Formats: sequence, structure tokens, C-alpha cells
Amino acid sequence: MGGDNNFSNTTQDNVLQEQVDEHKAAKGKLFGTFDGVFTPTLLTILGVIMYLREGWIVGNAGLLGAWLIILISCSITFLTGLSLSSITTNIRIGAGGAFSIISQSLGLEVGGSIGIPLYLAQALAVAMYIFGFRTGWLWIFPDHPAILIDLGTFAALFIVAYISASLAFRVQYVIMAIIAGSLISIFWTLYSVPAQQPIMWWGTFPGSPENMFTGIGFWALFAVFFPAATGIMAGANMSGELKNPRKSIPLGTMSAIVLSTVIYLLLAYWLIRSATPDELVSNYTIMIDRAAWTPIVVAGLLGATFSSALSSIVGAPRILQALGDHRILPKSNWFSTRTQTGEPRNSIVFTGAIVLIALMLRDLNSIAPLITMFFLLAYAMINVVVFMEQSLNLVSFRPLFRIPRAVSFLGATGCLFVMFTINSTFSLIAVVVVVSIHSVLLRKHLKAPFGDVRSGLFVALAEGAAKKVNELTVSRERAWRANILVPVEDPQELRGMFNLIRDVSYPKGFIKILGLTGKVEDKELYTRLPDITRSFQDEGVFSSWTIIDVPSFEDNLIAGMEALAGSFFRPNIILLTPPLSEQREEDTRILVQKALQNGIGVVIYAAHPKSGLGRHKSINLWINDKSPDWEISMDLGNMDLAILIGYKLKRKWTASMNLITAVGDEDQKRKAGEYIKTLAELARLPNVNTYALEGTIEGILPEVPQAALNIFNLTAEPDFEFIRKMVELTGSSCLFTLDSGEENALA
Repeated sequence: MGGDNNFSNTTQDNVLQEQVDEHKAAKGKLFGTFDGVFTPTLLTILGVIMYLREGWIVGNAGLLGAWLIILISCSITFLTGLSLSSITTNIRIGAGGAFSIISQSLGLEVGGSIGIPLYLAQALAVAMYIFGFRTGWLWIFPDHPAILIDLGTFAALFIVAYISASLAFRVQYVIMAIIAGSLISIFWTLYSVPAQQPIMWWGTFPGSPENMFTGIGFWALFAVFFPAATGIMAGANMSGELKNPRKSIPLGTMSAIVLSTVIYLLLAYWLIRSATPDELVSNYTIMIDRAAWTPIVVAGLLGATFSSALSSIVGAPRILQALGDHRILPKSNWFSTRTQTGEPRNSIVFTGAIVLIALMLRDLNSIAPLITMFFLLAYAMINVVVFMEQSLNLVSFRPLFRIPRAVSFLGATGCLFVMFTINSTFSLIAVVVVVSIHSVLLRKHLKAPFGDVRSGLFVALAEGAAKKVNELTVSRERAWRANILVPVEDPQELRGMFNLIRDVSYPKGFIKILGLTGKVEDKELYTRLPDITRSFQDEGVFSSWTIIDVPSFEDNLIAGMEALAGSFFRPNIILLTPPLSEQREEDTRILVQKALQNGIGVVIYAAHPKSGLGRHKSINLWINDKSPDWEISMDLGNMDLAILIGYKLKRKWTASMNLITAVGDEDQKRKAGEYIKTLAELARLPNVNTYALEGTIEGILPEVPQAALNIFNLTAEPDFEFIRKMVELTGSSCLFTLDSGEENALA
């Protein structure tokens, strides 16, 4: 029976799940594949780059070069789309698109660290699309004030988004019809106008008018085009308002990616056929000039930028609302509020404010690459999530749409490659921002209403590491840390030992609390041990608990100790208290022998009834008699565990330490003194005092400093009378230690 089953937060989890899902019942229209995913995704992908920059790219790279750029760009989004499709057929995706997917696999902290910058990128992208719309508008009406165009466009976008997503999608139908008309007007000339010249298959990469045609590289062209392939999350962002996201997101997203790729490839062929390379690189509006009907292409350019802005201003508030649902942001309740029809109006208003501020800045070119980086990080994480789920082979990962593991791996590496190809500086900045947000969210101790695969990941890593450790034939002395097994019959007994146990195991050890039935009711153990475990964890020490139900104390403890001794992460110390009866003394002697057989060190903590551990100001460490030679060797003879525990407590308490030994005669004092000083140096015990005194331990006690804790050796056949006597004579609490053989204070 173990401590992994903790039901204390079940009610809280249920309440949070209800809060996350409560909008389902209040929703108005739920969207299908075509209107909810395909349309916004396609319209976000087909944007201003298609109309104003694809011709320039073809003129520089030639047809094959342009096709290569298009195929590399679209293959990365295609791979990401496959990963997105796979994961959405495996989970019950909630609101927030990529945020929901990442959170359900890697936890709210990772999901939030991606979701927050993704939201900001989406909101700022609205302003950039508005600037693109303004460029097209000024091509038609050059005398119109730029600020009025921006504000008017923003007002139209905000009103449509504020009224409802349904209205936004109806507007997008009109825009899609206009873009379709513009493409028909462009391709019509394939039949009505003869080819202008032979096809240039590979370009000379002359550059652009802005750099006086001084040349440009292949990857620089790629960096310009790649944003045209993004936008694949536009439909996924609506995941919380789809009738069937498991069906709609894969079908709608992949259809949009494939269709847009075909359009880009055909346009490249049309461009190289319709104009000379010099015209393509010098005239950004060549597509408008050579179309069969110019006005519809201009309308398509305006519609493409407007629809991209509309998709973003509708999708971004849904991410913000999902972040609020999970209490990731300040004022989360306000952001998560929806109308009776399911519209996140508060989030829409906040997003509108961000867009308006960005518009007032008038120029976002300096941070445009950072916005692209945040999108790419989200894409990369989608691929990472799928790759990790596939690698773990957990039974919970059984998507209806399966893909090879190479797909998600290539998708993730492709996204990272593109990030650093486009702008390595902004890539590093984006990574730093995400890591910083993650570290902040970790401190919030977010509570998720769903499980994730982090535990499976960590278990897989831990098992792999443990197997490697078990394969090592060399000593593990340098890797020693205090992993303590604490038997508990009555949880009240731990009150006086809590700080000591914590300080010995801190920071890298662990504590395993072994509940023993018989002394108190089982219910009390099951109630109190999880609380004690959490208290240790709150103090920064990993802790877990389990309960053994065997008739006797001795059988209980031996069964638990032997079971844990065979585990991957086994305890190396068992902490006991002095027995209070002859029968318990006999049981303890047997336990000590069993511990040694299992390679577990023994520590008996004898607390002083009045002083306890005092103020933690000093520690006395008693060194064994090494007469007559007093020679240092790697085998310290049952002193290693005492030295290691003494050192850990000295550091944790910032206490002074005294190394003390009793010698039989005056002749031994000098040798003993040199031995202790050499031992302190070799064991790397800084700032310690040494005492070599003539007499017995009992006889020299008046001559040694008073300490909060005295540490003595424990023999394999414990002398319990000596233990009780030392507590009385020292007037302090005492530790008695017995090495397991795996410790080495000189390592």
C-alpha cells in the first residue's frame, strides 16, 4: 500500500474541471471543419507575402529555387500539421489550441510558458496585418491619412470580433471568395497571354531595389518567404468552440496546408512565365499588373491582410481565455469570463487594447522577427510533445491518426533550424522569454484538472539512469547522498525529529516514510503521513510514504526494509530511536543486522527530553580510538557515516564542529591529535576544533565543549545502556551511527 494515491485534492480538481468546461453548456453555435478550421487557416496562410513578395523570390531564385524554398517551408508546416493532427486525435483538446495541447502533455507550466508569448505574438500580429492592409489601401488611395486607415481597419475588425466569432467567419466567406476571384484572374492569363520568355530554372540571386541589387543568399530568401507558410494554428486556436475538434482540426488544417502549398507552387510557375527576372525583382506589384483583372487582385490583397488580422483577433482572445481558465494569469477570473453565447468579451477587449497600443507605436518591424520566433516555438513544441509521447510508449497515447516518429522529430528540428536561420539573436531572446515565464509559473504551483505525461517522462529517465548505475562496476562512494528510511508507528513521534531528518537529507537526498500498523489506527496513518510528506517537500526535500501491515514491529520493518532495498532508488540509512523495552531491544538488534545485510547504514537518534537539539550552534563528533598506531587509511573503521552526517548538519546549521577522541594514556595524545587534524584535512571539514584528551569518554566529558548534538559510533551489537548514559551525561541529544560500507568520507 503506497502513498501515491492521494485523494485530498479530488474535490478541488473536480471544481477546476467544471470551471474549465462550464462554457460548453452556454455556447452558441459550434463550428465545423470548413468554417471553424479550414477557412481561417487557409486565409491566414495566404497573405501579403503571396501577393507582394513571391514574385521577387521567384525572380531571384528561379523556378526551381523558388519551388525549393516553398517546399522546404511548407514541408516544415506540413510535418507540424501531421503532429498536430495526431495529438488532437488522442486527447480531449480544450480551449486555447497549442496551449491546451502542450499543457495536457507537459503540464500547465510549459503550456503557459508557450501560451503567453503565443498570445502576445498573435495579438501583435493583428497590428502588423493592419499595417499590411494600409499599404494596399494607400496603393489605391495614396492621399488617405495612414493613421485613419489603421484606426478604421482596427475598428471594423474589433466590432466583428466583439459581436461573435460566427459573424467573423461569415465575413471570411466573403474574403475567401474575393481571394479565389483574384487567383482566377491571375491564372486566367495562362490561357489568354502567351509566355513572355523561356523559363529561368535557377536564378542569379541579384537582391532587391533596397540593397541596390548587390545580391542575396538562398537562406535569406527563405527567411523572407517562410512566414507565408505559417498560420496553421488559426483553426486550432478555435478548438474550444468546435463541434468535433478531433475530426475538424486534422482535416481542416491539413487540407489548408496542402491547398496553400499547391497555390504557392502554381503561382511561382505563373510568375516566371509572365515576367522577366528583372521585372520580378524590381516590381513588387507584378502580380497585380499582369493579372487579367487588376481590381479583383487588389481586393484580394486587401482581403488577405484583413482576413489574417480577423483570424488573429478572433483566435488570440481564445488563448487568453484559456490561460485565464487555468489561473495562469493575474485577474484570471476576469479573462475567463464569457457571455451566455460563449464569447470571451473581456479577453477580446484586452486584446483590442494591446492591438491599439501597438498601432500607436506605428512601427513593429523591429520586433517582427520575435513574433515569428514565438510562432515557431509553439510549432516546435507541438512536434516535441508528439515525439515524446511516441518515445514513452505509454498506453494512454493511442491516437486515431498515427504518424512515424521521424515525422515529429523532423518537424521539431525543422522549426528550430528555421528559427536560427531567420534570426539567431531573436531566437535566443524567444527561448529566454519562454524559460523565464516557465520559471515564474513553476513558483505558482498551478493545479491542472487533467493528467500529463511528465511523470512518465521522469520515470523513464529515472529508470534509464538507474539501469546505467546498476551496470557500473565501480564504487558509488562519490555519489553518496542521504536517502533515509524513517519507520513510523505513531506520526506524533516525528514532531521532535522533523528538522533533523530534513537537515540530514537536504538538499539532494530523499526521505521514505514507512508507516507501521498496530500502534495507532490505520486511518490516522493514512491521514497524517501524506501531510508529513508534503511538509518535507515544502522544505525542499523529496519525500514519499507507504504503509506496511504485518503483525509485529520486527516483521513490519524488516519486510519494508528488504522490499525497499531492492528498489531502484533504495534507502541507504534507516533512522531508529532507542528501544523502550527488552523485547524491542532484541527486535532492534535483529533490525541492525538485517540493515547491514541489505547495505543500509543505521542511525539511532536519542533525543534529550528537555534540550532537544537546542539552538543548533555546535556539534561534537567523537572519533574512534585508533591506538596504538593512529594511522590514516581509506578505511576509517565505521567513521564515514558519522563524518558525512556531521558535515551536512554543520553546513545546514552553520554550526561549529569539534572533533574529539579519548585516549588511554599520555603517550597517545600527540599521535591522536595529529590523526584528528589529518582526518579533518582529508575529509575536507573546514574550521573545526580538535580535542585529544586522556581518559574514558565518560571521564573527559567535563573537559569538552557543550554541544547541541553529539555524534557517536554505533556497534553492530548496540549497547543501549551506553546510548541512554550518553544522553544523560552530555545533557544533549545524541546520534549513534553505523556505516553500511558504501560511505566514504575521504572520497
